Amino acid sequence: MSTNPPNLRPDLAPKAQISNPSRPGQPTIGMVSLGCPKALVDSERILTRLRAEGYGVSPDYAGADAVIVNTCGFLDSAKAESLDAIGEALKENGKVIVTGCLGAEPDYIREHHPRILAVTGPHQYEQVLDAVHGAVPPSPDPFIDLLPAQAVSLTPRHYSYLKISEGCNHKCKFCIIPDMRGRLQSRPAHAILREAEKLVQNGVNELLVISQDTSAYGVDIKHAEDRGHRAHITDLARDLGSLGAWVRLHYVYPYPHVRNLIPLMAEGLVLPYLDIPFQHAHPDVLKRMARPAAAAKTLDEIAAWRDTCPDITLRSTFIVGYPGETEAEFQTLLDWLDEAQLDRVGCFQYENVAGARSNALPDHVPDEIKQDRWNRFMEKAQAISAAKLEAKVGRRMDVIIDEIDDEAATCRTKADAPEIDGNLFIDEGFENLSVGQIVTVEVEEAGEYDLWGRVV
Repeated sequence: MSTNPPNLRPDLAPKAQISNPSRPGQPTIGMVSLGCPKALVDSERILTRLRAEGYGVSPDYAGADAVIVNTCGFLDSAKAESLDAIGEALKENGKVIVTGCLGAEPDYIREHHPRILAVTGPHQYEQVLDAVHGAVPPSPDPFIDLLPAQAVSLTPRHYSYLKISEGCNHKCKFCIIPDMRGRLQSRPAHAILREAEKLVQNGVNELLVISQDTSAYGVDIKHAEDRGHRAHITDLARDLGSLGAWVRLHYVYPYPHVRNLIPLMAEGLVLPYLDIPFQHAHPDVLKRMARPAAAAKTLDEIAAWRDTCPDITLRSTFIVGYPGETEAEFQTLLDWLDEAQLDRVGCFQYENVAGARSNALPDHVPDEIKQDRWNRFMEKAQAISAAKLEAKVGRRMDVIIDEIDDEAATCRTKADAPEIDGNLFIDEGFENLSVGQIVTVEVEEAGEYDLWGRVV
């Protein structure tokens, strides 16, 4: 049993879970997957393709003939983490192939680790497979391996990330994701629905919809309709909601048409949960970020969403210490947070990222001031979270069970996404419960980020 930490970086996904046994003599590949859920989906696709070619998947370095490191390049600290992971894989295994967002900077990686076998950029699946073939030739058993492969999942089997698009059309000055992953590329709606249907048929009870900009889904293909399904986020959410699983929407940019999703939440078709990266509230800071600067209108939108769906949970992430941020601008952010009363809030201190336009902005904020502002922001966010959770004591709600150990069943309510939000713990009468099950509980106790309850 573990309680929810308040300061997880917003670019992290759950740790990849690998438990597929290999047959004797089978060539095996290890996978280290870093970064966001979008990268985790890339890792799943790579391993699925490799499984179809007869490779096994190793959960450790010693059992792998080569290791793929799927890297993150979101922040300088994430780049450093990726370089450390590459170094560890080289030390423990020796044969290392690098892919992912940091792979867009091959010279930077080779400068630190010249012994790596190959470097590919994000979602370059064919190049990764070619590199694996060169390092570890396939040796399939035609009676076992060369059959249609069930997709490899790196998350618990009861929930799964569902990536609906690649890339992003925004040009936020602090972000280099569009440079690494390109412009928006939406998947056809019928292909997403087909994948979702298979996941639900295989026991997935929660679909976590992800992309770099979920609410822009379909813009690049002019919301094309194909095989009875229209590529628009509202239509897609309605279609996914018909499958009977929980549907959770992540990384939703606050376009005006987002308001059309709220009635679907009120109807119970999708979870009453929106993950919207507001980033800041002061209009001048938002302009320096090259983001929409209508924080006051955002408050009006939030009020309208809550009027339509009173149970809606709003999660967001914010940057403090952005270049040029004054004390008055930061105070505006705190005041806005007081008004918005967001349910789930993450925050990180601004960092320069190689290639980001924000690096050239004047008046960078000293580290000690960034740390002070982060502390003050999180103190306020923590108080809001504690008050909102206390208000849930005595209520009955459905929860999904993620883990069971000797102490408790660790669950999540509809207000909680895996790893980044809170938990609900059942520490009595949980012996007959099972992972992935959805049960009704009555909330008995609340903390700053987590709840405790009993099955009813």
